[in-house]
Amino acid sequence: MDIVTGTIGWIEVICGPMFSGKSEELIRRLRRAGIARKRVQVFKPEIDARYSADHIVSHGDLRMKSEVVKDASGILDRMDWRTEVVGVDEANFMGEGLIDVAARLADSGKQVIIAGLDTDFMGRPFPPIPDLLALAESITKMLAICMQCGNPAKHTQRIAGSEDLIVVGAAGLYEARCRRCFEPGIPKQEVMEFVRTRREAKT
Repeated sequence: MDIVTGTIGWIEVICGPMFSGKSEELIRRLRRAGIARKRVQVFKPEIDARYSADHIVSHGDLRMKSEVVKDASGILDRMDWRTEVVGVDEANFMGEGLIDVAARLADSGKQVIIAGLDTDFMGRPFPPIPDLLALAESITKMLAICMQCGNPAKHTQRIAGSEDLIVVGAAGLYEARCRRCFEPGIPKQEVMEFVRTRREAKT
């Protein structure tokens, strides 16, 4: 849903798993803002260079020129205060500083549109999206198609072995899964801690 308002600022969050169309929806809203002759700035984290170094790119290959920042603080450093609409893609890579940045931008009268994963590969809330959902005036939850059974998918399944929280990738490394087909997996260090705790309890 697109919000129509006066001069006040607000926050919109587009969230969901990979392959659900988050970036595509972000681009659609930003293009509409451009058609309305609003000043638009778009930001992406430098860690996400999968498809382009300086564009946000959907999995369907829709593209929009963006500014690349290391983290959320870079958004304020590069902000043109004449800007009316601010877009942020892959917000889950921006760090928790994005919470304050988004609030400051909205408080200054800007429309802030943020897209990102709301859960990680373990199915846990993925910061900073949960806090942004609490701050937002508008939330759009996107669903993908489960690659196992074809039902609506809310999870991102990692299908290649890695225990790091952040592993940037796309098809071949991740796929969308529904609640029933999702297999969260357990990092080895957590397994080891669990086994060690049980052994210590027996002695």
